[in-house]
Amino acid sequence: MAVQQLHREGKHFVAWPLRVTYLPMTEEIEGQNVTQIVVWAPKRLFKHAVDRNRLKRLMREAWRLNQNKLQGTYQIAFDYIDPHIQTFQTIEKAVCKAIKKIAEK
Repeated sequence: MAVQQLHREGKHFVAWPLRVTYLPMTEEIEGQNVTQIVVWAPKRLFKHAVDRNRLKRLMREAWRLNQNKLQGTYQIAFDYIDPHIQTFQTIEKAVCKAIKKIAEK
């Protein structure tokens, strides 16, 4: 996935505590309907790797549980922007909100 292209050409919005960037993909990967995701928890907000890894794990799990709600092929980046670690329920709610917003467009 070309992350630079995603951030340069993609559309952005905030579903707190996430900043979501997405870009529809024109070609399918080997004939499959596959969405590629990237999750980020910045080092400048979370100095300990264990905190960054936990946040990334929570975002990936929220995506895994709710990805079937999104039809189509996209490149999506989830950036964690809150300086505090939120609960799984908050992160899952934000991911669901993001999926709903992407599906509407």
